Amino acid sequence: MPGPEWNGLPVVPFEELAQVYPPLKYDLFVALGYQDMNKLRAMKCAEARALGYTLASYVHPLSGLPSDCVYGDNCFIMHHVMIQPHVKLGNNVFVWTGAMIGHHSKIGDDCWLTSSANLSGSVSTGRGCFFAVNSTIGHNVSVGNHCFIGINAIVTQPTDDEQVFVVESTKPFRLNSRQFLRMTRFSDL
Repeated sequence: MPGPEWNGLPVVPFEELAQVYPPLKYDLFVALGYQDMNKLRAMKCAEARALGYTLASYVHPLSGLPSDCVYGDNCFIMHHVMIQPHVKLGNNVFVWTGAMIGHHSKIGDDCWLTSSANLSGSVSTGRGCFFAVNSTIGHNVSVGNHCFIGINAIVTQPTDDEQVFVVESTKPFRLNSRQFLRMTRFSDL
């Protein structure tokens, strides 16, 4: 805890939350990251539900969310996402700016889609998955539970649970940047 307050707002230990902010009067939003493949956030959501809290979701007014999108509790949907028609998001799903979820896709509970993650149409995911920047899931692909889809990874076949997909980093070119610009005349453009 940072102290008794943070940014001018009171800080209350989770163990005291129900006494200070009773669940019959207040809803709760669990704003935690994707630590341990989203398990910490999922655990805190379960603890909050056990205390009787209704978990609120946040959908940015500029999200562009279609009217037929269904989402669960404790979802966080940022502005300028690309969610197509007939998408279902489970509970506790975070979707960052620029992420794309194709038509008729079903995202499991406790998932995290970073900016520019791309899930094609009719994709289904298990729970607790992480989709990194520029990761791509092909059309009609099923992703298992707790999968890690890394930067620029492309998944075109169904996955098992707990699989990891990472792409090797691009190897540096043999010329340095000055030599490259001189040889290619790129700087003349």
